[in-house]
Amino acid sequence: MLLLLLGIVVLHVVVLILLLVSTIVSQWIIGPNYKADLWQNCSADSANSIQHCLTSSIDEWLQSVQATMILSIIFSVLSLFLFFCQLFTLTKGGRFYITGIFQILAGLCVMSGATIYTAKHHEWQVPGEFNYGFAYILAWISFPLALISGAIYIILRKRE
Repeated sequence: MLLLLLGIVVLHVVVLILLLVSTIVSQWIIGPNYKADLWQNCSADSANSIQHCLTSSIDEWLQSVQATMILSIIFSVLSLFLFFCQLFTLTKGGRFYITGIFQILAGLCVMSGATIYTAKHHEWQVPGEFNYGFAYILAWISFPLALISGAIYIILRKRE
């Protein structure tokens, strides 16, 4: 039972780290001499020696992506806190419904933010050749992991 709880907590912490990295790091879009994230656009000169970074635009869709990514982190942290609270206060045989629901909400927020960014980033980015960066990919990886973690919490029963 201890290994199961440790595995669940490790999975939750991994999801939380993925969410933090994908929200903070500036690698959502990468192009030649160009990179962008939720917070700023950065471009470099041809020698890649000087970078010019501009803050993100004030488009509503970008603000909604920022908000959903921050909400996903808040829901995930709250879920981890609630798990530890329920671990010590839940009666024997009880399920971790509240913890699971908050973790599933975190996963749905990530999915919403990444989907909006995928659909709308063409309005904000410099036209041309680009690739999705590792932070964007981490956001998509954290989505199913958060849903799996939330489902495990809902299925999990407290044992003596």
